[in-house]
Amino acid sequence: MNTHHTGETVRHRTVRTNGIDMHIAEAGEGPAVLLLHGFPELWFSWRHQLPALAAAGFHAIAPDLRGYGRTDAPADPALYTTRLMTADLTGLLDALGLDTAAVVGHDQGAGIAWACAELLPERFRAVAALGVAYSARSPMPPTELLRRTYPGKFNVVLYFQPPGVAEAELEADVARTLRLTMYALSGEAPPDLVPRWLTGTPEGSGFLTPLPDPGRPGEWLGRRAFDHYVREFERTGFTGAVNRYRAFDLDWADLPELGTGSVRLPALFLTGELDSAYRFGGLDAMRAAVPGLREIAVLPGCGHWTQQERPAEVNAHLIAFLKSCAGSRDWR
Repeated sequence: MNTHHTGETVRHRTVRTNGIDMHIAEAGEGPAVLLLHGFPELWFSWRHQLPALAAAGFHAIAPDLRGYGRTDAPADPALYTTRLMTADLTGLLDALGLDTAAVVGHDQGAGIAWACAELLPERFRAVAALGVAYSARSPMPPTELLRRTYPGKFNVVLYFQPPGVAEAELEADVARTLRLTMYALSGEAPPDLVPRWLTGTPEGSGFLTPLPDPGRPGEWLGRRAFDHYVREFERTGFTGAVNRYRAFDLDWADLPELGTGSVRLPALFLTGELDSAYRFGGLDAMRAAVPGLREIAVLPGCGHWTQQERPAEVNAHLIAFLKSCAGSRDWR
């Protein structure tokens, strides 16, 4: 396993949890902090946070989530529900002998982190979300809401629904897929690119069709880190990653309570000013339903890849927040 960016402090192992083998990277000792990546990412997306959190006195644990990297990737989209994804994490805590942990999530990982905080507050002591704010329950299944809200428009979630369609496009040239996606959603892209892509592209478009090719990985990422992502996704393909989106309507039916209560845990929200999730999503539901919200930090000029584009700032916010929570006697 390549740990060139993380130093020798990062340890790797595979843990059996909730019926799957889950690969984790971890560093440090102390109160546990789970780091949940998004799409299309890996444990490796937290390579800048693992050693920083370890140095600050925490036990940082970054799994490859179900469907990604070196963790099992079941073929059936029904095996990617929020109920199963959160059970993977409580099972991981059990396997590591941990009663509780803080949970930090980015993108899809942030949605899972909010679900952990709302549904399983006895296992999680604090929640930090990068990019994706807490959201209230949709009045109808998510794909139906998207069809009604954006009629005739391309939508990523809808595009990902039919089996095999997204995979055929994304796997045709993995390096190109990752280069275009990572550039378009980053702070290096023109600010109008993502709004045009996500709100102005006609139905029937491919995922990559509207995206320019920057010809190289972003400055924030670098060639070696980019090559690591390419190798992993060339090996695994994208089905596991896309299957999470195929479970959205199942979640809506399976967990009617999700998005209807409140998150009482201490909470932090960090986002890039140019993150599509922040620009197109509101913060009102989060402000109303998360009374423990300590801070909303918006990083100027930062795109979607928050912890990779602005590692020093993200580390500073995360560590200050986690230290403020770690004094509680029951977090161990």
